Amino acid sequence: MINFFNFSKRNLSKIIIGKLIFICSAVSAYADVENIDNQKLKALLLEGISIVDIREEFEWRETGIIPNSHLITFFDSAGKYNLEKWLIELKTTVKRYDPLIIICRSGRRSLIVADYLSSKELFFKVYNVEAGINGWKSESMGVQSVQ
Repeated sequence: MINFFNFSKRNLSKIIIGKLIFICSAVSAYADVENIDNQKLKALLLEGISIVDIREEFEWRETGIIPNSHLITFFDSAGKYNLEKWLIELKTTVKRYDPLIIICRSGRRSLIVADYLSSKELFFKVYNVEAGINGWKSESMGVQSVQ
């Protein structure tokens, strides 16, 4: 009769180490939010990474938007949000396994949203534009108007 439970300490160690490596790699697949400056943003946009502008419509009209931004408002003027509706719209715009850039006016609201997406493991890689559209415009980066 074969005893399947008669592992040597060496074999048991290999199994445990293998499982730990697997668990760690699965956990690290969802990274923390990476705060980025304008130079990094420019490089990511050139790579074709999707950018989602979460500001309100009047803000888009006031300042313009980064070309090719997906416009999906998160917080309304009262600071409220409909997370379920927003996530449905986001998931129809950006694939879950693709990296994602979040931008707002100054970087505060986008950091809240980016942290949420990362903490709930909804996207593998989330970038937050640290200075928001204000920082982008202060460096005379290009924007397009919204009607």
